[in-house]
Amino acid sequence: MTPLGFQFRDVERGRALQARLERAVARAGRPVTVMHVCGSHEQAIARFGLRARFPGQLRVQMGPGCPVCVTDAPEIDACIALARCGVRILTYGDMLGVPGRAQSLDDARAEGARVDVIYAATQAAEIARETDEPVVFFATGFETTAVATAAILLGAPPANLFVLSAHKWVPAAMEVVASTSGGRIEGYLAAGHAATITGWGLFEPFAARHRKPVVVAGFEPLDILSGLALLVEHVVAEEARVVNAFSRCVTRDGNARALEALFRVFDTSGGEWRGIAYVPAGNLTLRPDFAHHDARVRFATELASAAPVVERAHVAECLCAAIMTGQALPTDCPHFGAACRPDAPVGACMVSTEGVCRIWFEHGVGGARATEGGGA
Repeated sequence: MTPLGFQFRDVERGRALQARLERAVARAGRPVTVMHVCGSHEQAIARFGLRARFPGQLRVQMGPGCPVCVTDAPEIDACIALARCGVRILTYGDMLGVPGRAQSLDDARAEGARVDVIYAATQAAEIARETDEPVVFFATGFETTAVATAAILLGAPPANLFVLSAHKWVPAAMEVVASTSGGRIEGYLAAGHAATITGWGLFEPFAARHRKPVVVAGFEPLDILSGLALLVEHVVAEEARVVNAFSRCVTRDGNARALEALFRVFDTSGGEWRGIAYVPAGNLTLRPDFAHHDARVRFATELASAAPVVERAHVAECLCAAIMTGQALPTDCPHFGAACRPDAPVGACMVSTEGVCRIWFEHGVGGARATEGGGA
């Protein structure tokens, strides 16, 4: 129990929130479609069986909330090209199996490339200090992990450490989804951990511009039920407001020191997000002041001379694009659970533990109720 008496496993409170959510959907008198933009939300929904508690008229779609899933294939190909040149690569574990256009980093490692898994950005600096050879940190993730990468570059890193940044800025992707969804997405559940960095005030211009409510929520079952109830209530009332339902961690302005560090090191730039399309201001690229640690600058010749990549079979048929923009469910994909499985992924949504296809596969989600609109 917290000092305020809040219990994360309070069954009665959960039932009350479920009833509140049901009343809100009933007041709409029609199907309601909302989107959350975080793989951690999807994990919690599946793990705790929350879809079985959602009203039949509520559809909860996962959006571009998996950083591994939206890392574009050419970014992975560039990392593989460096590995094939003998450069030592460090990256997070869930990047190993993500398919590029022809191979994954796991494939390259099986062929002898030096690709090592790390669990924190600080390990990259520690490993680089132990050698004189160039070391490339393939840095992926959203705002939260980008802050960690910024911290090592601001902390006197060794000269032989280079960063290949594939970091992303989530609010930019929300703009693309809101602009291309045709109005089907009626509200957004924002990720509480990212909002601890950005603050909830960041979403106010988005809510006003697209006339859609945004609720910032945590990851406990009661957090999600509470966040969805608030979100649907605002959808029904046609109130395009931002609501902070994660006030124990999130403030309006976020973590000012973390944001300052992030934007001292990174600029936003446009780029391709796998499964979405071109996202203006969606990529976090190193500023010119940090060019001496930029792998794209240090290894420009190697990257320019890399052999062209031939796309694997089936990749073009993957529905990750439609799935991550709220236009399809994992079960709509002909490869889901057949040609595409965690041990043999076709698309990135099946690779990461935060990918919606992987989550649905491992938790057995996707029965008749999901495909009939009872919460996707």
